[in-house]
Amino acid sequence: MLLDCWIASLCWNVEMSKRYIPTFQPSNLPTTLLKELIDKFYLDQQRDKEQTRFYITDAGKCPRQIFFKFKNVPRKKMDPRILRIYEKGEYLHRNIFNILYRLKIGVTTEVPIPAQEIVGGRADAILCINNENYVLDIKSINSMVFRNLTEPKEENVYQLQLYLHYFNIKKGILLYIDKDQQNIKEFFVNYDEKLAGTLINDFNELKKRVETNIVPNRIPEYPQNWQCQYCQFQEVCGMTGEGEVSWEKFKEKMG
Repeated sequence: MLLDCWIASLCWNVEMSKRYIPTFQPSNLPTTLLKELIDKFYLDQQRDKEQTRFYITDAGKCPRQIFFKFKNVPRKKMDPRILRIYEKGEYLHRNIFNILYRLKIGVTTEVPIPAQEIVGGRADAILCINNENYVLDIKSINSMVFRNLTEPKEENVYQLQLYLHYFNIKKGILLYIDKDQQNIKEFFVNYDEKLAGTLINDFNELKKRVETNIVPNRIPEYPQNWQCQYCQFQEVCGMTGEGEVSWEKFKEKMG
């Protein structure tokens, strides 16, 4: 009896499934719906803000790009895909912070540097391991870059040197995370007083150009340099020319 009921129920389900199989009709459906809404969300979050001071993350970056930010030059909106990649990187940072706390080592996260006149910044963390302090800087990168990474990236070393300088700490750690495979590489960096001084001097020189309205030279290897590929100021940089130029005269020329 039970077997007969089960067979009857099964037959009914099969028959009903034949009747109510939804038909897919591409011509009646929009090509995008959620993607468009999600992309618009990320685009709407972008705001062009005038930069009023240097940040440690500016170290090693294109001086012309930084100049344009100080002048609040209209910029191309970033691709929502890139913004989602950045967001994923922030999530990985938080995950590492949680692990460090659970390891119960001495750790303070997101530490602002002591107040400076022209430079601001916030280190990912300061660690105390075996009674020795380290500044930790976390970088998330894609698998291809991670696989070929045999030494820390130059611009990352520059940034870490400035953290070491302003915190008066002699050792730092650059921790790279493969965003795709979750592998980790770390590099130890010792404080280099001469290099830190050069970087601070570079900021002071760029400050003079901002104050006197002199657009800096383009960076070497323009436009193949990796920074150019993601730059939001590609159009205005192309119109400005290769060398230094008066910002006021350039604006007059462009009307």
